[in-house]
Amino acid sequence: MQSAQRKYNAILTGNDAVAVGAKLARVGFISAYPITPQTTIVEKLAEMVANREIQARYVEVESEHSALAATFASELAGIRSYTATSSHGLLYMHEMLHWTAGMRLPVVMSVVNRALGPPWNIWTEQTDTMNQKDTGWMQVYCESNQEALDTILMGYRIAESEKVMLPLMSMEDAFVLSHTSEPVSIPDQEEVDGFLPPLDLKFRIDTNNPMGYGSYSTPDGPFMELKKDMIESMKNSKNTIREVTRNFAEAFGRDYSGLIEEYAMDDADYALIASGTLASTGKYVVGKMREAGRKVGLIRLRFFRPFPDEEIVKATKNLKGVGVLDRSVSYGSSGSIANEVKSSLYEKSSIPVTGFVAGLGGRDVRIEEFEKMFDYIEKGKTGNYFIGDREGN
Repeated sequence: MQSAQRKYNAILTGNDAVAVGAKLARVGFISAYPITPQTTIVEKLAEMVANREIQARYVEVESEHSALAATFASELAGIRSYTATSSHGLLYMHEMLHWTAGMRLPVVMSVVNRALGPPWNIWTEQTDTMNQKDTGWMQVYCESNQEALDTILMGYRIAESEKVMLPLMSMEDAFVLSHTSEPVSIPDQEEVDGFLPPLDLKFRIDTNNPMGYGSYSTPDGPFMELKKDMIESMKNSKNTIREVTRNFAEAFGRDYSGLIEEYAMDDADYALIASGTLASTGKYVVGKMREAGRKVGLIRLRFFRPFPDEEIVKATKNLKGVGVLDRSVSYGSSGSIANEVKSSLYEKSSIPVTGFVAGLGGRDVRIEEFEKMFDYIEKGKTGNYFIGDREGN
């Protein structure tokens, strides 16, 4: 495509890539509070603001709760706003996550996935964001630094659609992406401006048109109807996501396939569903196993919210078995992704589903462990398994 030829390459960490994405999105407000391994995102943006590379108000606040509260207020004033966090910082934001979604504010926030204590651990795990799955935010799990940058641009366009009007959090795995450098294509500002128009928030604060925000509601008031409308908007966001990813592919030459990515699935008998950077290792293992004559494939879950149930049913309809890899822990149940997959396939498919939990606290998930997971799937084992723990699983 002609537009793709005008791009230039850079070597960026994942955190620098999302900062560049925020700059290209022309955010007008940045709220900053440090937490490892997110801190270098807001440090990079502070540098950009100081050097006048970006015209934005940069505010240092006293906590993560305040970071999202300030972003909430700025967005309600009609300014495209951005913040970033990780792990326990995201937990501090929990109340404001509900307020931001409930007020239908199309904020985009980067989250660097990091394990939750105790014990203290700064390495990658997805429990922090999986814990927020019911707050009304869309969730995207990125596989590369390029996708991390591009998702900021697509994220604002999706969130700001009048058919959606919900916030979006874009995830990158701690250190595997956040502090690791990769080649990244940076689009021209003019191209981005053509793809992402300025924010036009219809219900922004306007002194010439005063109105109430977040008003009190009795049981007979509109409370239940507003929550139902959020659910419908989350469901309807799937069509917007598909449309925006198609438009992005046409504009920039990179196609992210909508809500999921299918890898070697055309004639697969068995498949593993994975998200984030674990999908990269999974693809490598699929390639090795294909060379050995084993008909396996991989489904990369890009969006966890909205959950791509229709895509999962379609992608797995001809399989003999499917496994689901969670890099998070849900106490007393299967992994969060495994639960959603089982719910999607309930009454629509009889294929066995095997749940796996691996890579907690940043532990490596090695090639042989992926091979073990495929062995379990091919043997038709059901249930849930820890893979790669010290007990030899």
